[in-house]
Amino acid sequence: MSCILHIETSTSVCSVAVSEDSHCIWHEEDHSGPNHAERLGSMVDEALSFTDNHAIPFDAVAVSCGPGSYTGLRIGVSMAKGICYGRDLKLIAVPTLELLCVPVLLREEIEDNALLCPMLDARRMEVYAALYDRALHEIRPVSADIVNVETYKQWLDERPVYFFGNGAKKCMEVINHPNAHFIDGIEPIAKWMQPLAEKRLLNGKTEDVAYFVPYYLKDFVALKPKKLL
Repeated sequence: MSCILHIETSTSVCSVAVSEDSHCIWHEEDHSGPNHAERLGSMVDEALSFTDNHAIPFDAVAVSCGPGSYTGLRIGVSMAKGICYGRDLKLIAVPTLELLCVPVLLREEIEDNALLCPMLDARRMEVYAALYDRALHEIRPVSADIVNVETYKQWLDERPVYFFGNGAKKCMEVINHPNAHFIDGIEPIAKWMQPLAEKRLLNGKTEDVAYFVPYYLKDFVALKPKKLL
């Protein structure tokens, strides 16, 4: 199969993991941040030492590519690209909102027809959000939303929608539809990246190390918070 180094820095949590043959074999996370500039380097060094000591060769580096913290994404992507250059490895980009869905699918019991709505906090009542089904097919692409009672009504009228991520808590009183469900404690963590990264590597969906940038420098700079009516 493959051995992948995973780096996640899109929120205040800093985390690094190593997976081999679909299993997480090493991981570390720091929830005291944001302190990515201080902690990420030492975490990566420990991960590389672990694999070197066990003679496990890396095949790729996976990094969370946003949306998320401008500074956090910049630090994480820069570190990932440096390792890829230094060790001649492939680079895999994992969307942060898709990553947030992984622990929900693994740990929660949700209806077959339910939708997942991961949310990352922006400001005031703004969030970055997307909608996925249980197979992680994108029902609605990532958007910068101003949340009100109408924002997700068209989907809530049809089926259950589960909201989670650090932007969901502030929306609980606004989104009061009977089909709206909220899950606490869901964060983007490197150890959950393995299934998404391995799938992309298997399908040849890797990035050009020289030209890759996180979403805030391409897709998301064009996004403007808007009401979805």
